[in-house]
Amino acid sequence: MPVAAFKALNQEREKQGLATFANPRNFAAGTVRQLEPSITASRRLDYFAYMLLQNGRTYFGRQWETMNALEKLGFKTNLHRELARNMEEVWEFIQEWEGKRESLPYEIDGIVIKVDRVALQEELGYTGKAPRWAIAYKYAARGGVTKIEDILVQVGRTGKLTPVAALRPVPIGGTTVTRATLHNMDEIERLGVKIGDWVQVERGGDVIPKVVSVIDDKEHPRGTKSFHMPERCPVCGGHVVRTEGEADHRCVNANCPAKLRESVLHFASRSVMNIEGMGDALVNQLTDRGFVKNVADIYRLSKDDLLKLERMGDKSAQNVLNEIEASKKLPLERVIYGLGIRFVGERTAEFLAEHFGSLDAIMKAGEEELQEVNEVGPRIAKSIVEFFQEPRNRELVEQLRKAGLTFTGNKKERGTKLAGKTFVLTGTLSRYSRDEAKKMIEDAGGRVSGSVSKKTDYVVAGTDAGSKLDKAKELGVEVVGENEMEALIRGK
Repeated sequence: MPVAAFKALNQEREKQGLATFANPRNFAAGTVRQLEPSITASRRLDYFAYMLLQNGRTYFGRQWETMNALEKLGFKTNLHRELARNMEEVWEFIQEWEGKRESLPYEIDGIVIKVDRVALQEELGYTGKAPRWAIAYKYAARGGVTKIEDILVQVGRTGKLTPVAALRPVPIGGTTVTRATLHNMDEIERLGVKIGDWVQVERGGDVIPKVVSVIDDKEHPRGTKSFHMPERCPVCGGHVVRTEGEADHRCVNANCPAKLRESVLHFASRSVMNIEGMGDALVNQLTDRGFVKNVADIYRLSKDDLLKLERMGDKSAQNVLNEIEASKKLPLERVIYGLGIRFVGERTAEFLAEHFGSLDAIMKAGEEELQEVNEVGPRIAKSIVEFFQEPRNRELVEQLRKAGLTFTGNKKERGTKLAGKTFVLTGTLSRYSRDEAKKMIEDAGGRVSGSVSKKTDYVVAGTDAGSKLDKAKELGVEVVGENEMEALIRGK
């Protein structure tokens, strides 16, 4: 949201007697989430293009080439970019724009540094949320001093309990701040925060307020009341757990209202139960009106229920009901994934279904038995056990059983030709995607690792292989191509 457009919009709202918005970045985020296209269109958002794809893949071999091509093609690109050849040049760019950031026609909170070579980008890959080949350098946040009046607990869409400081109102960067995150109990203990303390508050990324330090001097006396995380969820009363080695406390009740909307969206998504038509707009209405209080309620919806919703005609309602009915035939691994067990993603759900053959067997399994499953370690095993120890989660499973979902599958015995062998994939393969090659190896009983070590048996190298190939040569690990990989899978 350009600053000039934001100011003009706020001036218009003042003339109309409407409340003004706090800052351009929050306003831009809210505009993107608008369900009414005409409102979004009226708010004059702008954009820069950064990627150019063909069939889902980057077209050029370097990010810099992509940016230049986008510009020549007529797309709007950020002209304030630079190709840096070493970290000194990166640092010079960061320092230059820290001094010039106020001159930009839009707000920024830092600089993004990207790996230029696309082959290296592909090798580095992604985490669950972000690319490993790009990182943000954030500038120092704007801040202020105020008093903590109380500490509240918010429950997020994943069930995470976050302590939030209720503050005496303080102006920071054009916004009056009354709440600030304290993240978790480790952070509270590290800061030594108590209710009644005076604290330094900053807006992380110039948006999200957080407490960064406690002030202790004659003018700012210390508070006396300590804070303790609740043992029961403040929203639903479910069990709150803190997994060993982790900082966060979580509600494990899958039916917790704080998690409901995201749980339903996840359950209905294409990679889970694939209920076409059950997107944000419909799920918002179903949960807001109380038609869906847990994911099992999806299977109790009637046409009359759907026809009571906005923009829902007879044909659309019937289509949604048909999609819901069709989802009952999907395999066991989809149901496991749909439950929203922490750390259990699509692939882990497949491994669990193949190993146990039924949801009942998974529910009865202990941590040691669960760890016999491919890619299931102590953390995932503990999360699964904790999930099924919550009575309300077991009740949800029973409701899904009554609805007629698939609770059994075929146990799959994996091949043994590569049993005990560890592979690492690097570079671009000509005949397979990285995921296809990984599945072939795992189906033959092998394991695919992300890094090369002395325990690696084979490195499969494609074109533009990078540092993993160098590491393999250094350690004396055998390097093979696609043909050799196929031969090993066939046992030749």
